[in-house]
Amino acid sequence: QVQLVESGGGLVQAGGSLRLSCAASGSIVNFNFMGWYRQALGKQRDLVAYITSAGRTNYVDSVKGRFTISRDNAKNTVYLQMNGLQPEDTAVYYCYVRIDVGTRSYWGQGTQVTVSS
Repeated sequence: QVQLVESGGGLVQAGGSLRLSCAASGSIVNFNFMGWYRQALGKQRDLVAYITSAGRTNYVDSVKGRFTISRDNAKNTVYLQMNGLQPEDTAVYYCYVRIDVGTRSYWGQGTQVTVSS
């Protein structure tokens, strides 16, 4: 099995920054895909960004230029640096990992990010 431990959420004013971290551990250690989804209150869970083991990244349009995803393969950890945060970024952020395309995703417990105006 896989365990994902997230950290780094919190309350920040508009324009501020936060850095999320997610460390994976367990019987599976190689994941092609690592990334983040978010779910605002009353809305569906949507992809924010992902990064492959080769370093290829993908972002939802609303965070391009503000968020940066990175990973440390040796530590099996993925990061999300969030700059220029806006109230519309307020959500629970979930880390996920996937061995490859077509395989199941493993999820973290979620971390709350709240941006005040």
